[in-house]
Amino acid sequence: MDYEKCLSRLQRLCSKAEYCRSQMYTKALRDLEGDTSAAKRVVDSLVADKYVDDARYASAFAREKASIQGWGPVKIRFQLRSKGISDADIASGMSEIEEPKAARKLESVVAAKYRSLKGDPQCRLKLLKFALSRGYEYGDVAAAVDSVMKGED
Repeated sequence: MDYEKCLSRLQRLCSKAEYCRSQMYTKALRDLEGDTSAAKRVVDSLVADKYVDDARYASAFAREKASIQGWGPVKIRFQLRSKGISDADIASGMSEIEEPKAARKLESVVAAKYRSLKGDPQCRLKLLKFALSRGYEYGDVAAAVDSVMKGED
């Protein structure tokens, strides 16, 4: 595929969904059969034309993962960092998460899991592990688990 076709294809993709620089670079590299300089030019063009913006991507990613998937801030930060997003853009994206909503989401996720574990002698331990794996801080997880378990007794 040549440079212009690749650029056009990636512009269409970016107009439908948010992508970060590293994702676009990977796609451009594949389309251009490993031509690193052309792939870099494609990505630079996408960034210059505002098709790709890592700060905007980080905000959208953080909002979606926190509200829809129920991920905690630790997991969201880790995933954004693995995509090559800068710490400043990650901090900006994390500011999009509304703390009260995130706390309610954590509690609802823990409550749903608790219902499936009722009667299990290791229920509290399993709930803690589950919520920690979702990317929440231990203090928040312990409080949510205690609240859910106390409310059900």
